Amino acid sequence: MAGHSKWANIKHRKAAQDAKKGKVFTKIAKELTVAAKIGGSDPEMNPRLRVALDKAKSANMPKDNVERAIKKGTGEGNDTTYYEVTYEGYGPGGFAILVNALTDNKNRTVAEVRSNLTKRGGSMGEAGCVAWMFEKKGIINVKRESADEDMIMELAIEAGAEDVEVSEEGYEIISEPDNYYSIKEALETQNIEIEFSEITMKPKTTVELKGEDAKKAMTLIEVLEDLDDVQEVYTNADIDESELE
Repeated sequence: MAGHSKWANIKHRKAAQDAKKGKVFTKIAKELTVAAKIGGSDPEMNPRLRVALDKAKSANMPKDNVERAIKKGTGEGNDTTYYEVTYEGYGPGGFAILVNALTDNKNRTVAEVRSNLTKRGGSMGEAGCVAWMFEKKGIINVKRESADEDMIMELAIEAGAEDVEVSEEGYEIISEPDNYYSIKEALETQNIEIEFSEITMKPKTTVELKGEDAKKAMTLIEVLEDLDDVQEVYTNADIDESELE
């Protein structure tokens, strides 16, 4: 998908910056708590918790914070109830936006999301208005110099990958979520360094944005991601690397 690797890399850098502020720890802790509450504290039996633990590891989240968040989910901490909510809408230039949030106050969160969308040239849509434009996929990025193309292709396909997209920068391995970890393990077993990986909502088609529209889109997405209750922001915006810089 055009634009995905670029945006993933920007998200990766931004996550590292957020980690310094501690904000990312709060969001991951919330996800750990909800995952543990829904599926228990064993990551081998709880795929959602396993994904959250990966995020915690990538952000260098302290072990004590991780354990405390999981204990909250299994009833050993406070009894705050978080609700999972998804908001859909459009950004300036007509690109689609999916916002996933975990909140203890749905009225507060919807008001914040709607306000920030409206202020920055976007609009909130009805449930289902853009969700059909996305599909849940595992994405794994490997740098070109990390492995031979034939080796990557063979390992990925044998482990269950749907597709491997090759570029000058490297390889983007796409899979169904159920096969995501088997592919990661196949790569790690061969000591192939993974640059970036996540289970995400991948757009089926994209909207190319340039100039002022690209700038407005980046600002809106960053503002939405900075909201305390927002966990993830997915879009089908295709913004060129030169625009991102």
